[in-house]
Parts: sequence; structure tokens; C-alpha cells
Amino acid sequence: MFAYELQQIRSAELIREAAEYRIAREARRAGREASRQHDAERGLHSPRPRRHRLARPA
Repeated sequence: MFAYELQQIRSAELIREAAEYRIAREARRAGREASRQHDAERGLHSPRPRRHRLARPA
């Protein structure tokens, strides 16, 4: 009986952790979406066009 109760407690903990993880993931996703929209509304950071980080091979 004791092992069954421990298993039930552990199962409830895992379900709770999964729900918290899911909520945190959705919050991060919403934050990125809001940031993307904000950047799109604001436009580019500088008037210069973007440059490639690596030089093109000759």
C-alpha cells in the first residue's frame, strides 16, 4: 500500500512539473512573439543595411 501511495505522489509531482514547464514554454514563446512584433513596428535599429558576418570567398 505504501509503494502505491508513493507512486501516486510521484505521478502527481510529474504532472505538476509538466504543467509548469508547458506554461513557462508558452510564456517564452509569447515573449518572443511580442518582441518580434515590437521590432517589426520599430523598424531597423540603424539606417545602414545589414552586413554579412563572414567575408565572401574570392
